[in-house]
Amino acid sequence: MPSQLWQTKSIDKLIADSEEPGHRLKKSLGPWSLTALGIGAIIGSGIFVLTGTAAAGEHYAVPSLLHAQILDIVTSLIQHGNLSTAMLHGRPPAGPSIAISFILVAIACSFAGLCYAELASMIPIAGSAYTYSYATLGEIVAWIIGWDLILEYAVSNVAVAVGFSGYFTSLLAQVGITLPQKLSEPIWQNGVRTGAWFNLPGFLVVMLLTVLLVRGVRESAETNNIMVIVKIGAILIFIAAGAMLIHPANWKPFAPSGFAGIVTGGAIVFFTYIGFDSVSTASEEAINPQRDIPFGIIASLIVCSVLYVGVAVVLLGMMKYTTFLSGPAADAPVAYALRTLAANRWVQFTVVVGALMGMLSSLLVFQYGQTRIWFAMSRDRLLPGVFSKVHPRFKTPHWSSWIAGLVVGIPAGVVDIGSAADLSNIGTLFAFVLVALGVLMLRKRQPERPRGFRVPFVPLFPILAIVFCGGLMFALPVITWIRFLVWLAVGLVIYTLYGRRRSEFHAEAKARGLGAQS
Repeated sequence: MPSQLWQTKSIDKLIADSEEPGHRLKKSLGPWSLTALGIGAIIGSGIFVLTGTAAAGEHYAVPSLLHAQILDIVTSLIQHGNLSTAMLHGRPPAGPSIAISFILVAIACSFAGLCYAELASMIPIAGSAYTYSYATLGEIVAWIIGWDLILEYAVSNVAVAVGFSGYFTSLLAQVGITLPQKLSEPIWQNGVRTGAWFNLPGFLVVMLLTVLLVRGVRESAETNNIMVIVKIGAILIFIAAGAMLIHPANWKPFAPSGFAGIVTGGAIVFFTYIGFDSVSTASEEAINPQRDIPFGIIASLIVCSVLYVGVAVVLLGMMKYTTFLSGPAADAPVAYALRTLAANRWVQFTVVVGALMGMLSSLLVFQYGQTRIWFAMSRDRLLPGVFSKVHPRFKTPHWSSWIAGLVVGIPAGVVDIGSAADLSNIGTLFAFVLVALGVLMLRKRQPERPRGFRVPFVPLFPILAIVFCGGLMFALPVITWIRFLVWLAVGLVIYTLYGRRRSEFHAEAKARGLGAQS
């Protein structure tokens, strides 16, 4: 068993497996569709919400040690010998300098993005960080990150589906259509029964997107392209309309907390950028993955950075950053600013539509990514074979798509897990760390292997990716770490009882053992 745990799968074998007729996916995605996938995953409704929160800062008493950040606990123990300061957590305001925070975070994310680009150009196979880990770090690490990514995508999409339901219900109410509360809210919210029977909009939106994913990747990508265009259009309309309402005095002081505020603001907005890794899950369905996957990753990061900075500059010019500290202004800063400054009603409506499109495109891309992770793990025999069956007509992993839809849709109808959404953050950061390690490993083990894209300044850039992403993992609360470790423990049990025994490496080891006995 120990030797099997650290067995790596050759890149040539991974590519050969992807060409088997029963497990072959259709190649139909070009560079702009891949870029749209990245934008669809990165920009959700958060661009209309998180900018104000990060600019105004945060200050709150942590209700228990479980909700304190690991970094705060360690710092408090080192500085004071107790946990007194860990129980009171806050972040200084970044003010208008949050625009600088977005730029710095984009640079930090680009280190991980470049690592993804190199591995995707070498290993154009579905599975993203799972597949890269199998080729570089061993089967046990691949299983851990694959199991982790399943949780990341599922938890994130349940939270987004519930949020979409709330936005959609509110939008319908504005045009005079009222959905029954018993059919438009989760049964459980924050551990308390709401009195609802089922969140039907949250369930239906996931299942409708599932139908689209089953029909084909080209159809899904074209739909995502439309949603991304609408979303970007809404953001540009806000920037143009908001620019007419700017009062330059609101930009002063530009950095009320100095560089510390810029850094802590960056810690808040960092998580708005995660999602570019979804582009790499499409490697196997890209027409020219060696060229187009790196293009999609880098282009999506650049476009999203420009849009984030534009929204930040305009929003903080429209109203003083202190306005967004609490209340309705903190919950929906962009909508609040437009409403308070009496912006055109069509502009306000466009922002709501843009937020809905942000959620829809994010749901679609993450559901797509989740099915490809399951597909890749099943093809490697670590999950049941049903997950890697390809529809004879549509050439999509249809069973994975339907099962993933139910895994997300049913919980979205039953429970609001917004408080557990940090699980998607820790899972993504963990994947970023392993991908950066994978680049270092392959540079050492296979320096001569052709690379369609190469990370510059190796080992510096991969190490910076590891340092930034690893550090942010420790900025997450204790409860998130506990949930994460429990999920990984469950996964290790499943691997030991099922995946390890079905792995091709286990079969090879067993055959060698029988040969030695004979």
